[in-house]
Amino acid sequence: VPRPPSQPLTGSESRRFTNKHSKKALKASLTLGILLGMFFVAWLPFFVTNVAQAVCDCVPAGFFDVLTWLGYCNSTMNPIIYPLFMRDFKRTMGKFLPCCRRSVEPRPSAIFLSTRNSNSGPRAATSLRNVL
Repeated sequence: VPRPPSQPLTGSESRRFTNKHSKKALKASLTLGILLGMFFVAWLPFFVTNVAQAVCDCVPAGFFDVLTWLGYCNSTMNPIIYPLFMRDFKRTMGKFLPCCRRSVEPRPSAIFLSTRNSNSGPRAATSLRNVL
């Protein structure tokens, strides 16, 4: 039951509110830490080697290519890390990717609801697809 803004939260409600938000903040910090950690592990050797190559020209081309591909692998890890740690991201991607959609009953359209709730007598159900 929502409270009017004039009533303060009780101690247990305030603690629960704080605890819930601190868990979300902790999870967001963990996800960000993992993403940044993966970025630095993947790209820092490439950039250090790139600077060394510019200064002394002593880095073999094959080693430089391996470090470049390590950085590219970081780009392939991001689509894996995001769904693992972020429920909102997973839910949103499920809406857009047909392979990730759940088989759920289709929700009735607004037109169907308005014709069903009108008092003008029985009508055939009209969906938005039929109208468009």
